[in-house]
Amino acid sequence: MRKDTMVERRFSLIGPMLDERMRRLVAAAEAQVLGYGGASAVARQTGVSRRAIAIGMNEIKLAAPLSGSTGRVRKAGGGRKKATHKDPTLQRDLEKLIEPVTRGDPQSPLRWTCKSLRKLAAELKAQGHRVSYRVLGEVLEQIGYSLQANRKTTEGMSHPDRNAQFEHLNRRVTEELASGQPVISVDTKKKELVGDFKNAGRQYRPKGDPEKVRVHDFIIPELGRANPYGVYDIGKNLGWVNVGTDHDTSAFAVESIRRWWKSMGGILYPKAERLLITADGGGSNGTRVRLWKVELQKLAEELGFPIGVCHLPPATSKWNKIEHRLFCFITMNWKGQPLVSHEVIVQLIKSTTTAQGLKVDCQLDTNIYPSGQKVSDEALAQVNLQRDDFHGEWNYTISPRQQSLKL
Repeated sequence: MRKDTMVERRFSLIGPMLDERMRRLVAAAEAQVLGYGGASAVARQTGVSRRAIAIGMNEIKLAAPLSGSTGRVRKAGGGRKKATHKDPTLQRDLEKLIEPVTRGDPQSPLRWTCKSLRKLAAELKAQGHRVSYRVLGEVLEQIGYSLQANRKTTEGMSHPDRNAQFEHLNRRVTEELASGQPVISVDTKKKELVGDFKNAGRQYRPKGDPEKVRVHDFIIPELGRANPYGVYDIGKNLGWVNVGTDHDTSAFAVESIRRWWKSMGGILYPKAERLLITADGGGSNGTRVRLWKVELQKLAEELGFPIGVCHLPPATSKWNKIEHRLFCFITMNWKGQPLVSHEVIVQLIKSTTTAQGLKVDCQLDTNIYPSGQKVSDEALAQVNLQRDDFHGEWNYTISPRQQSLKL
C-alpha cells in the first residue's frame, strides 16, 4: 500500500478529533516522515494546505508548546478577518439600507423592492463595497438581524366600551349556562371555492405523488362557492354547520340557526325557555342589518320563546368562540385536501373531532337566498325588539308577538 494512501486513511480516522493547530502538526509530522515531496502529498491527501503544513513543520522545529499549555490554537490576530473588519463602513451602509426608516425615503434604492440578500449585495457593490450575498447573511446575523414575518398586533381604533361589552357578554353567557338554557356562537366561515383547487396544508401520500390541483383559482361556474355558516353550542361543545350554495344573507344565517334547532338544539334542550346568540357585529348577522332582526322575529315566533342577542364589539371578531373552538379545527381537518364538491365539504366537516370531545354535524343547503333585499321601516317596526340598557344596539332581545308551539 502506498504511503500517501496510508496517510489519508490515518488522517480520516483521527482528523475529526483534532483542532486547527493539531491538524497542521499531525500533517507536518507525516510530511517530515515522507521526506522529499511529503508536504505536497500530505496536502493532497488530507486537505491541509501546504502553507499550514510549513507552519506546522516550523513549530515542530522550534518545539513550540501545544495548545493545551497556552490555551490558544492560533496566534493572536490569526485567522480570516471579518468582513466588517476589512470594510469598516460595510455595517453602517448595510444598516442604512435595511433600517425601517428607509421605507419612507422615496430616494432609497430598496424602497419599492424586496430586501433579499442578493439585492442588498448588489446595492452595496454599487456603493463600492466588495461583498457577496453569503457574507451579507453572516454580517446580518452578527449585528442581530433575522428573517421575520409580519405579526398581527396593531388593532387600530377600539371602542371605549369594548372591555365593558365583553364583561356584559360574559355575564349573560354565564347566567344562561348556569340556568341550563342554550347559548350559541354563530358566524360564517370563509367562503371556499368548490373544485380541484389547492388547499393549504399537507397530508400523507406516497412519496413523489402529490395530489394534482389547478394552477389558477378561477371559480368553476357549475360548482360555485360554499358558504359554511356555523353554530357552536358553547355549553355542550357541539358544532353545527350549514353549507350554503347561494348568497350569505341574513335569511341564510337565521335558516342555519333554525336547522340547528330542528336537528340538534331542540333535542338537547327540550325544556328551553329562551335562546342566547353571541355573534360578530358585521356580516349577515350584523348589528345594523335589518333583515337579521326581521328573520329572528320569524324564528322567535316559531320557537315560541325569546331570542337574546349579544354582539361582540367592533374589530373583535377573532374572539368569537366559534372561531377558535370550531372553525379552526375544521380547517385543520381538511388541510391539504382539495374541496372537490359540496358533498366532500360536508363529509370533511362532519368528520371533525377533537380530544376535548368536539363533535360536528353538517348539512348542505341548496336553497336560494336573494341578496339586496330591502326591509321597510314598517316591517322593522313589527319586530318585537327590546334593547338592553347597556348598548342596546349590541344587546337586545326579540320576543314572539304571540305564543307559538316549539319546533
